[in-house]
Amino acid sequence: MDTNLRRRIRAGDHDAFGDLFDAYARSVYNHAYRLTGEWAVAEDVVSLTFLDAWRLRDRLDEEGGSVRPWLLGIATNVTRNTRRAGRRHAAAVSRLPRDETVRDFADEVAGRLDDTARLADVRTALAKLRRTEREVLALCVWSGLDYRAAAEALGVPVGTVRSRLSRARTKLAKHMEPPEAHGQMKGDRGTAVGPLKEGNP
Repeated sequence: MDTNLRRRIRAGDHDAFGDLFDAYARSVYNHAYRLTGEWAVAEDVVSLTFLDAWRLRDRLDEEGGSVRPWLLGIATNVTRNTRRAGRRHAAAVSRLPRDETVRDFADEVAGRLDDTARLADVRTALAKLRRTEREVLALCVWSGLDYRAAAEALGVPVGTVRSRLSRARTKLAKHMEPPEAHGQMKGDRGTAVGPLKEGNP
């Protein structure tokens, strides 16, 4: 079935792309959310990922298994570009004259406080990882890809995936250790999940 879908996608079959979106949009969204921690950005990444998938359809191999690693690889690249553009935009905005009137966004923030608090510790630890380590962690741990599929998604050797994931886990374990000096027990807070459960398309 996957081989047939690959061939239909390469041929520009619109129905095949509809099937592709229905099957994998949730996985792409969750992956993007875990890399960015922002709902709106993750939604943008989903749209851009499938646009790029259409544009790059002739690069998809006709033979193979699930197309999920291919899509998540595109989503990873889209996320990099989106965050880079976001930083440039923020820098440009910071140079503009400040408006003395501050918009009241309390209601908007209040609706997201719980999720933000739940991810705060993990995001702090993730920020200490290199980008390449975060990407491998998101693909292998949160999206459930095996080493070979993650290597396919990132375009790197399997050994590179293994070493990056090992370093990421070691660093996370170190940064997520509760400070003994405070006598605090954080419990098992080392796994971040997105707002949706992964399916098994």
